[in-house]
Amino acid sequence: MAKTQDFTAIMKDMMGAFPVDTTAMEGAFKSTASLNEKLSGVALEAAEKSAEISSKWTKDTLAKLTEMSKAKAEPADYAKAATDFASASAEVAAENMAAFAEIAKKVQTETVELLMAAGKEAAEEASAAVKKATNDVTTAAKKAAAAK
Repeated sequence: MAKTQDFTAIMKDMMGAFPVDTTAMEGAFKSTASLNEKLSGVALEAAEKSAEISSKWTKDTLAKLTEMSKAKAEPADYAKAATDFASASAEVAAENMAAFAEIAKKVQTETVELLMAAGKEAAEEASAAVKKATNDVTTAAKKAAAAK
C-alpha cells in the first residue's frame, strides 16, 4: 500500500517563511474594544437622560391629573380643568420632545465624531501594518534568495 506523505513539516517550513505579526491583531482588538466602550458610554448616557425626562414627564402628568380629578363646585369647572390639562399637556409634550431631540442630536454628533476618529486611526494603523508587512516580506524574500 502507498503511504501518504506527512505534510506537517512542509507546512511548518512554509508558514515559518512568512512572518506573522500578531501585534496588529492585538492592536485592532484593543482599538475595537476602546471604540465599543466609548459608543456604549454615549448610548448609556443618552438612555439615562431619556429616562430622566420620561420620569419627570410622568410625574408632572400625574400631578396635573390629580389636580384635574378633584371635585369641582360648578360643571363648567370640569370643562375648564380638562381644557387646562390638555393645554398644559401639549406644552409639556412639546418641551419634552424637544429635549429628546437634543439627546438624539448629541448622540448622533458624538457617534459620528467617534467613528470618524476610529476610521482615521484604523487607516493609520492599516497603513503602518501594510508597510511593516511589506518590509518583513521583503526581508524574508532577500534571506530566501541569499540562502539559495
